[in-house]
Amino acid sequence: MTGNPPADDFMSGVRRACTGDPAAPLVLLGNIEVERDWAHGEPGVPAVGDNAPSPVVARMDEFALLLGGAGDHVVLKSAPDPGYLDHLRGIGLDLPHVQVTDRCRPGVPVTEEALDSPGLLARLRPLGAAGVRLLPHGISAAEEELGRRAGLAAALPPAALAKRVNSKIYSRRVTAELGVPLAEGWECESVAEFEAVAEKAAARIAEGAVVGVKDAYGVSGKGIVVADRARRLEQVVRMVRRRAERTGDDRLAVVVEVWADKAADLNYHLTVGRDGSVRFDFVKEALTAGGVHKGHRFPARLTPEQHAVVADTARLLGRRLAADGYHGPVGVDALVRTDGSLLPVLEINARNNMSTYQTRLQERCVPAGAVVVARQYDVRLPGPVPFDRLAAALGPLLFDRAAGRGALPDNHATVNAAFAGADAPPAAPADGRFYFLLVAPGQAEADALDAEVAARLTEFGDVR
Repeated sequence: MTGNPPADDFMSGVRRACTGDPAAPLVLLGNIEVERDWAHGEPGVPAVGDNAPSPVVARMDEFALLLGGAGDHVVLKSAPDPGYLDHLRGIGLDLPHVQVTDRCRPGVPVTEEALDSPGLLARLRPLGAAGVRLLPHGISAAEEELGRRAGLAAALPPAALAKRVNSKIYSRRVTAELGVPLAEGWECESVAEFEAVAEKAAARIAEGAVVGVKDAYGVSGKGIVVADRARRLEQVVRMVRRRAERTGDDRLAVVVEVWADKAADLNYHLTVGRDGSVRFDFVKEALTAGGVHKGHRFPARLTPEQHAVVADTARLLGRRLAADGYHGPVGVDALVRTDGSLLPVLEINARNNMSTYQTRLQERCVPAGAVVVARQYDVRLPGPVPFDRLAAALGPLLFDRAAGRGALPDNHATVNAAFAGADAPPAAPADGRFYFLLVAPGQAEADALDAEVAARLTEFGDVR
């Protein structure tokens, strides 16, 4: 399928919401780790070790390739594998023009790479002069600087506003103000507040509860301390107090929550327009392990009543975000409790979400009634894996559009992240990650496909 997208497709709605024009051309940027920039200068849970993005995470920039059409551009750290591009075109996607950064250093985020790319910036300036807008995964001061240097106006609101509405403290307070059911917990913006809250949380632990302390700008399980014993909570209090004494800074940006009895995680998506309009896009089951996102399953297995609660909450949140000046894509994490009730807001992510990048593939490739499991497979690889070799290994398991089933790859750069652009080859083996949408007629078939794909990937290394 090529040419202009239908007027009611997902990305046309995003373009309209962000620019007023459903056909507006965009420069797309997959700066997946934007929370790191928002978190800068915000004291959270004391961390141990380096929190820099891994080579694999930095190459999640290639997800942005899937959002653009023939009139768009995407900034990537390296040119996509030609075999992967051929596969995407073969299943009906019209793809954006690729603008590659001058260098590709493992572990360096795409925005940082772009800012250090005079050749790329020179190629982007004529696009800005022609009215093309910059649409990043999320906007921080770094993306604003990229826009200034490249002459690209941003399609999203100012970075300071984006940061404010992405705080978990904002999520909790807005949810409470709207009268939406909220997980038991507290917001803390100073060490003194945290010390007082820790006493309340310790009392809940003594009653058998599990408590989480979360950075206001943590993502994907980072910046979370889980405490099922009061002693663990006391350790965190001491660490926070010592840091404040050492730095002379009493500020803190964390939330403390009592873990709810969970039957399923949810992620739902909405789009907020510059004109204050709100479009509820979809809801999916989120697959997590230890608080870390691992994929999605859709359609979500919700009752009509549960679905209505999600849709109504999306509209409430969208109107509030619009009133606060935000426009653009929004993802919301929620959960279904074991009694069937919902906690409709765990946190608001006013940016693209992993589910955002699945939308064009979903619209173009997934037949009605199919079950889709978005899945990642981490593999220790002795060397790079070209896409054609992956396709040969999967054989008939690779997605077939005519059949409407199979393993549909939605990122290939993450596979070879440790190897691409390295000044010296990394010590083998190195980490790589395969991403697929597993499309099947039903859940049993999706589970079988999952197992078969995992077995085939052992040809390349140890699957984890």
